[in-house]
Amino acid sequence: MDKRTEVIEQLIDKTGLSKKAFAEQIGLPPTTLRSMLQRGVGNASVDNVIKVCKGLGITTEELEKMANGDVVRESAAPYLPELNAKDEKDIQTELQKMIDGLSGDSSYAAFDGETLEDMDEEDRELLKASLENSLRLAKRLAKQKFTPKKYRK
Repeated sequence: MDKRTEVIEQLIDKTGLSKKAFAEQIGLPPTTLRSMLQRGVGNASVDNVIKVCKGLGITTEELEKMANGDVVRESAAPYLPELNAKDEKDIQTELQKMIDGLSGDSSYAAFDGETLEDMDEEDRELLKASLENSLRLAKRLAKQKFTPKKYRK
């Protein structure tokens, strides 16, 4: 069996979904996925390989690296639901509350004795980006955990 095929099978197993459910989730006919795994990824169409990789949360380059035994980032959950417009708005609202809470005389946090206003622009932007990424990941994990299976795509 092709090493890439083994990696894909392992990653699909990590999603906790059956191969059929995974295929349906990514919009691929289950028979196509089954054929791809039986004949090997090398014999599959590029579009289907990209679809599978995207569904697993990896790139085709990462798939090649994993197949070659190189260490690639471990994803906490290979598949996480996408965020919709309401989720994005909620994240921005929560981010603004956090930034407001870190600003001013009544701020409840300080970084090495500095308030948010004392930081240079680059540090403020890095902190804001870090908080936003954390909120996005938390929202996606919550959607995965609390969305009933019958409503998952």
